[in-house]
Amino acid sequence: MKNLLEIQDAHVYIGSFYILQGISLVVPKGEVTLLLGRNGSGKTTTMKSILGIYPPKEGKIVFKGEEISNLPTHKIVNKGMGYVPDTRRIFGTLTVEQNLVVSMRKGSSREDMQKRLDLIFDLFPDMKGFLKQRAGTLSGGQQQMLAVARALMNENDLLLIDEPTEGLSPLLAKNLIDSLDRLKEFTTILLVEQNFRTVSKLGDNYYIFDNGKIVHEGTNMSELIDDKALVAQYLGVSI
Repeated sequence: MKNLLEIQDAHVYIGSFYILQGISLVVPKGEVTLLLGRNGSGKTTTMKSILGIYPPKEGKIVFKGEEISNLPTHKIVNKGMGYVPDTRRIFGTLTVEQNLVVSMRKGSSREDMQKRLDLIFDLFPDMKGFLKQRAGTLSGGQQQMLAVARALMNENDLLLIDEPTEGLSPLLAKNLIDSLDRLKEFTTILLVEQNFRTVSKLGDNYYIFDNGKIVHEGTNMSELIDDKALVAQYLGVSI
């Protein structure tokens, strides 16, 4: 199966607002697909539509060959999909370790947990040092690390990651993106990110959103980087 996820002509409304206006995209297995665009262009709504939070009124969403358009969120996630929201949503009163444990799906074994922890510590070795610390006391960078780690506590085929570098210093953002680059070896990633400079070397393919529509797409990040006029027009970035 070349494409792990497909969105076909999806039209999404939130209340009376027409947010996604007939978008179509594919997420190839084993690759990083970037959703780019300014705030309010429809990127996060696309993620939530995939998760069943805002199901499409028209069109369909297919995951691993099965239509999931009208399934409840918990059933979609249990099919092998992890989500890292832009708001992180960690449990501040729990320790880091407890945050990780409660993220595991029902029926997971101790062996499963250790396997996932080994992967997390390989990607984020610093996390070992604050496992027993309450999550609410962590720095912004540590909280983002934890948010990604929670999604890795299950063996997901697809990770949806929304604005992972938001609020991070340039150094922490680079370190996080480097970790996501390594993560490509283990899973497929659909990534929403406004920091074009940071993620431009991470993506294998991309879609640019504007006002609820996909206005440009491609599989060559170098060509996009070289197209300074396009980047300035839709991403508001000068390179």
